[in-house]
Amino acid sequence: MVNEAGFALGAVLTVLAVFFHFSRGTRWRPGEDISQEILDRRAETVPETEFAEPGNRAIGGGAVPAGVPAGEAGAELEEGEVEEEEGFDPEAIPEDEVEYHEIEYVKEGETIEVANDENLLEAGEDEDWDLPYSCRQGQCVSCGGLIPDGNAEDYVIHDGQEMLDEGELEDGYVLTCVAYPTESFSLETGETP
Repeated sequence: MVNEAGFALGAVLTVLAVFFHFSRGTRWRPGEDISQEILDRRAETVPETEFAEPGNRAIGGGAVPAGVPAGEAGAELEEGEVEEEEGFDPEAIPEDEVEYHEIEYVKEGETIEVANDENLLEAGEDEDWDLPYSCRQGQCVSCGGLIPDGNAEDYVIHDGQEMLDEGELEDGYVLTCVAYPTESFSLETGETP
């Protein structure tokens, strides 16, 4: 049999639980969002530097912008002067001017012909080689390679590389995703400065 006192006590407790569940509570409201203020305060404690942060070379970015200060030579064009566009456009090479160069991919153990309008990365991928890369725009060093024969600028022309400095180019480093051959040479893929 059911104990009537226990049943009544259970019913009262159930009603109280339902009442407290649906009551308005303490009327607590969240305060204003201060997360941006905290981030700003933390950012103020980090000292400013004029060099790229570590790791930025691996993911792109991090370069310090350069320019010519106002009033110095080269700061402004003289009247009638036209600014020359720098850069190399491999797609602008006419078909009858395409040249082929023998490129030895040392680590892959093969030598292939690469056209001067095809970058070194794509030429290797055409051979089904698994070459390293990331951005395909010359903004990181994931696709880096080394020409052990000397200055990279003697053997390739880059289409917009932004990561290698003059010393690294002189040491033979290239970014294969934007490097187009101008001579025959040996290439060690997967090498970064």
